[in-house]
Amino acid sequence: MNYHLGLDIGSSSIKAALVEINSGKSIGVVQEPKEEMSMFAQKNGWAEQEPKDWWLHVCNAIQSLKKQYNINKTQIKGIGISYQMHGLVLVGKQGEPLRKSIIWCDSRAVATGKNAFKQIGEEKCATQLLNSPANFTASKLKWVKENEPDIYNQIYKFMLPGDFIAYKFSNKINTTISGLSEGIFWDFKNDKIADFLLEHYGLDPSLVPDIVETFGMQSVVDQKGADESGLATGTPIYYRAGDQPNNALSLNVFHPSEVAATGGTSGVFYAVTDSLSAKESNRVNNFAHVNYQKGAAARIGKLLCINGAGIQYRWLLNNLDVSSYEDMNNLASEIAIGSDGVCLIPFGNGAERMLNNKEIGTRVLNLNLNNHHKGHLCRAALEGIAFSFVYGMEILTSDGINPKVIRAGNDNLFRSEIFANTVATLIDQEIEIYNTTGAIGAARAANLHTGDFASFSKTIMNNDYVMTFTPNKEKQAFKEAYQNWKKELELILNT
Repeated sequence: MNYHLGLDIGSSSIKAALVEINSGKSIGVVQEPKEEMSMFAQKNGWAEQEPKDWWLHVCNAIQSLKKQYNINKTQIKGIGISYQMHGLVLVGKQGEPLRKSIIWCDSRAVATGKNAFKQIGEEKCATQLLNSPANFTASKLKWVKENEPDIYNQIYKFMLPGDFIAYKFSNKINTTISGLSEGIFWDFKNDKIADFLLEHYGLDPSLVPDIVETFGMQSVVDQKGADESGLATGTPIYYRAGDQPNNALSLNVFHPSEVAATGGTSGVFYAVTDSLSAKESNRVNNFAHVNYQKGAAARIGKLLCINGAGIQYRWLLNNLDVSSYEDMNNLASEIAIGSDGVCLIPFGNGAERMLNNKEIGTRVLNLNLNNHHKGHLCRAALEGIAFSFVYGMEILTSDGINPKVIRAGNDNLFRSEIFANTVATLIDQEIEIYNTTGAIGAARAANLHTGDFASFSKTIMNNDYVMTFTPNKEKQAFKEAYQNWKKELELILNT
């Protein structure tokens, strides 16, 4: 039996999956380390990780998979890599990291990106970058140039986290168009590296890695990579993508009007379009999707993130007198749609980009201490989080997205019937649920170097489909509850 290896390089842990090549069936998934990886924060708002730690955990995960499932290295025929987006890894000429990686949730470059947005011009950024430079990888590199010139002067290449892991396997430094776009290094209008942004930031173009296809022979494991990882020399790396495009791929979302949704600690809608419109570039990010190709019809992933999602429900679990999420869902199911007027605004996890980066916090409104109890709070929380997804979809709709298919992972929030039914009913769209992970998706994507997308789609349907939530025919109560919530939200936003 032969397998593909999928790696998901997160900021909390590294996950590794084996899938059988012919069937696409998942054989097993492991996580390293067992506890959450640490972050370094020298100052408030900073977040860094040591790239060598990612590699150590990758190697440990591969050894664990091989041992647990009795697989030898020659049975692993290819590698797919998913990784935390927007990170910055800097290496010198010998390939050694020059500093810790500045990762996705580090906010030190916010002012750098804001200034660039104004100075370059909002229209030019929207039409060519499809985004503000914001706090993305290019702005972080500019921050290093300004604040750590000794390090900047030693840089041979910058990389994204997935590029670094591929380099450790192969001793080859390269990246993808999708990866460059997530760092805001890609000029979509001219289909090339955004030279004007590099020039504005004073960044040396030679620091940009070589570009390889997202699907294809990107590099192969060399002797050093084999010795450290336990894979065979010559094992190809066939695929690499950031975690959100990869999550969409894992859910078989490739074409315009297809939408991937995730409902974990934070929530995401990732919608694919063939339009280069960036009308909502202040609230929605736009990246080259995994199947974007130069000179072909555009495939853009519009990413709308909701920070205050599952973290809100988890907070209630930890602070109410309840034993489990199931207990909370049962309490919520006893309460009517609209939670008897109780309204929960669930944005207590920092600034919300979709609310123009306002930080409004969590708010519980209209609570009557005589009539309402924890069941109302549980229902109001599920509804409030669901309403935030609906509000996000309204933003995407205003930016040209007309969803025809929504697929979601079988994760925390979408296991709740109240949550999923509320979203499906108000968006008026079925939501298909699939049981998959980013590491499994990356492993399967290693097979897409063959170009057989039809078989890939069939594999997901055969192995992962769980169920479909359909919109309620009776919508009025849902609509009234949502309008009440939206009115409360807009009162806060306009204060």
